[in-house]
Amino acid sequence: MANPSAVSETKTELKLGTQFALRRETNLWKDAFSRLIRNRAAMTGGVIILGLIIVYIFAPNIALRPYDVQVSADNNTMPEWLVTFFPMTRSYARINNSYPLGADELGRDLFSRIVYGTRVSLTVAFVGPIIALLIGTIYGSISGYLGGRVDNIMMRFVDVMYAFPTLLLIILMMAFFRSSFAGIAEPGSLKYLMNEIDTRVGGMLFIFIGIGLTSWMGMARQMRGQVLSLREKEFVEAARSIGASDLQIMFRHILPNAIGPLIVLETLAIPGYISYEAFLSFIGLGVNPPTPSWGMMISDGARVIRSYPHIALFPGIALAITMFAFNFLGDGLRDALDPRMRGTM
Repeated sequence: MANPSAVSETKTELKLGTQFALRRETNLWKDAFSRLIRNRAAMTGGVIILGLIIVYIFAPNIALRPYDVQVSADNNTMPEWLVTFFPMTRSYARINNSYPLGADELGRDLFSRIVYGTRVSLTVAFVGPIIALLIGTIYGSISGYLGGRVDNIMMRFVDVMYAFPTLLLIILMMAFFRSSFAGIAEPGSLKYLMNEIDTRVGGMLFIFIGIGLTSWMGMARQMRGQVLSLREKEFVEAARSIGASDLQIMFRHILPNAIGPLIVLETLAIPGYISYEAFLSFIGLGVNPPTPSWGMMISDGARVIRSYPHIALFPGIALAITMFAFNFLGDGLRDALDPRMRGTM
């Protein structure tokens, strides 16, 4: 007859072994992805963003006309359905159903310009976080890992940068860049090179520089806090005890454990970057005409909004939908990567 105590010990070992195997098979990213796909708002935002990316890639095929072609005879024309939607325009509107969303004051197809405007907003939405993530992660890692006097000096510089209103600082930078690099430059000079790059990207180079120089402070603070918390953990001490270098500790142990909150932070910051670009284009410091930007289109439509409200309405809707989509996705990522949410979604 089997010893009851031995049987009990065997069952306990099997139970512990099963729990250990389940715990070992649990993966943070798989678990987070599982929670993310169950979040309907986040999935809605993700689908919208995927659709915007498709529009970005296939803009020449989706747009009905080139975004910069002007047909003076068709300026401010509207399709029949739009006149029905805005009945106050019926007395003076000129009907032209070949433009699905109408034409602007220069006779350019509004639908095509909104489609191409997706490229500007999505470029800022992806390049802005990359610049902020790169600068902020490096800066915050050095500050948090070295600590002491170096950390104190670096963080005081961040505090000084935070003292300036971000939007005002970007406006001043854009005005400085545009005035400094304007005009004819000698081929081969820095001014000539910067102007050439800016022209090729439709006037977005200085927007990237302005956003990049002002958007990294929050990322640096977040990264510093993560490093300060993780550098005292047991696995970091163990890596240090076996002779791992500072770079190995940073890239193999600290950064992989800190990247989750950083991704969430930058995803939630994307609508801010898009709004910065839209506002800069609205006040004339954004992309260079005729490159279409939703902010510039809203600015053009604002001048005639009482007579032709659709010129400002449709780019405004596109801008709002895009910002909502990134907000929904960012909120979903935050909940999915939060360990406290495990088992609640």
